[in-house]
Amino acid sequence: MKESLQPGIQYEHKFKIPKSKTVPSLYPESEEFVVMPDVFATGFLVGFLEWACIKAINPHLDWPQEQTLGTHINVSHEAATPVGLEVTAKVKLIAVDGKKLTFEVEAHDGVDLISKGLHERFVINRQKFDERIKTKAKNIV
Repeated sequence: MKESLQPGIQYEHKFKIPKSKTVPSLYPESEEFVVMPDVFATGFLVGFLEWACIKAINPHLDWPQEQTLGTHINVSHEAATPVGLEVTAKVKLIAVDGKKLTFEVEAHDGVDLISKGLHERFVINRQKFDERIKTKAKNIV
C-alpha cells in the first residue's frame, strides 16, 4: 500500500445499463429471476459500487500485486433503473484501518438516487491469496 492511500480519496464512475445487467440475467438458471422485470439488478449494482471503489484506490496500491476484495456491503437499492439509463457511482474512502478500507458509496441513475450506504474492502497480496485458495481447493471432493 502506498502512503497516498488515505481517507478522503473520491471517485466517480459511470456505466450505461445494458440488458445483460438486469434481474433476469442475474441467475438465468432461476425461473423466478427470468420472469422478473428488465431493471438493473441489485446484485449487479453491488458489483458496480465495488468497481468504483476499486478504481478509486488502485492508483494507491502496488497493483496488480496488491488488490482488494469486498468483505462487507450495507447499501440500499431505492429505485428501479431501466435498460439504457446511465448510472453514476460516487465513492469516498472514509477510513483506513490497516488493510481494511471503508467507503461511503452512492449511485444515481440521472432520475433517482438508486443506492447509498457503506462498503468495506480488504487489501490482499494476490500471490499469497492464490496460494491459500489452492490449498483450500484441495479439500474439494
